Amino acid sequence: MTKYTFKQKDFKVFSVEGLDNRMKAIEERVRPQLNALGERYSKYLTEATGDKFYFHVAKHARRTVNPPKDTWVAFATNQRGYKMLPHFQIGLFESQLFVMFGVMHENQDKGNMAQFLNKNINLLESLPQDYSLCFDHYKIDKSPINSLNTDDLKHHIKRLKEVKKAEFFVARTLDPKSDILKTDKAFTDFLNETFDEMVKFYS
Repeated sequence: MTKYTFKQKDFKVFSVEGLDNRMKAIEERVRPQLNALGERYSKYLTEATGDKFYFHVAKHARRTVNPPKDTWVAFATNQRGYKMLPHFQIGLFESQLFVMFGVMHENQDKGNMAQFLNKNINLLESLPQDYSLCFDHYKIDKSPINSLNTDDLKHHIKRLKEVKKAEFFVARTLDPKSDILKTDKAFTDFLNETFDEMVKFYS
């Protein structure tokens, strides 16, 4: 029996009709893994960075009509919340598992992230080919790192600094059918490798 990974049927919770029914499906079929991943990787990131990390499993509490199209566990150094801080995420859409690190538009210190990225643009350019960038966490679409040149990267970093609603995440994704999701060992090895790469952007 697996503890951390997700089966193909788990991704189907996002096709369940109705807010209450979908939330029940997420609670039963996805949230146990998110909690287990939260416990494991809050410790992992604490050890990797030297800063105390806490995990936050999405509750979707503000929703009253529209059911969520994704769900996640986020990791940040504040016990009360994560949106205002640089943070890590593990989450699911129906057709994608994603792992990300970056800043949302709620972050008041996006300029610090932009400054770091400008000074370390080589870190972005040296990311492995299966990494991508996400500029809107609400959307499933991500830009493969190999599709972006230096000018593209500078444009998005400048936008992060100057546009209030701008976001910037380093991301890595899996298809729900990926062999990596078939065992906890393969999945946690993938997550370990991914977070070790993403920690380079945490400053």
